[in-house]
Amino acid sequence: MPERPIVKDPIFLARKSRPATAEDLPIARDLLDTLAAHRDGCVGMAANMIGEAVRIIVFDNEGTDAVMFNPEIVKASEPYETEEGCLSLIGVRKTKRFRKIKVRYQNEQMQLRLKTFTGWTAQIIQHEIDHSNGILI
Repeated sequence: MPERPIVKDPIFLARKSRPATAEDLPIARDLLDTLAAHRDGCVGMAANMIGEAVRIIVFDNEGTDAVMFNPEIVKASEPYETEEGCLSLIGVRKTKRFRKIKVRYQNEQMQLRLKTFTGWTAQIIQHEIDHSNGILI
């Protein structure tokens, strides 16, 4: 499926997303295609950025695109301040992130997984989970 347009409506983006189910797999494919189309200026996306208020994120995991359904940070450590931009918003904003996070999520077979991420990848995941929670930086 081709890339989808990027939603820039802050009212839509501020809504919490519903849990993802196996029926939402096509949304993940669209998200991956849209991320690939914006590769030059984007390292992650949440489903609400393409108009789907569902808990799915995609992100660059050290050179490989990864998908998470229903991601939830269960542990975070080493806080720091940073600045981030977003395809859905103009400019950059200051925000607090954590260098190390443990995430509980489901893969594309809807199997439960628990994985620790650090550094840049952890920062991307935190940004996209914020999107799913209706939090705009």
